[in-house]
Amino acid sequence: MREIKIFERVGAFAENKDIARDIRTQEIVPTLEKGEDVVLDFKGVDSATQSFIHALISDVLRKFGFDVLDRVAFKSCSVTVKKLVGLVVEYMQASA
Repeated sequence: MREIKIFERVGAFAENKDIARDIRTQEIVPTLEKGEDVVLDFKGVDSATQSFIHALISDVLRKFGFDVLDRVAFKSCSVTVKKLVGLVVEYMQASA
């Protein structure tokens, strides 16, 4: 299992899509490809943009399918971050 601390990369407001893309391509996808689970730790992140969450997980959902959500955990999310993750997942399911 690999834990990725989002706050260390973005601070209290996660908005930089380039950082989200880098986390996805350099850490999330390679970890999942090795058969390991991923924990995205949002401790200290008060809020995020929908585009950050989309850049972080949408391609993961496309590549691995929605069952990958059993292997990706979202830890210590604020209410706002939880809602955004839910919105992105719903959007991806509707467009699949």
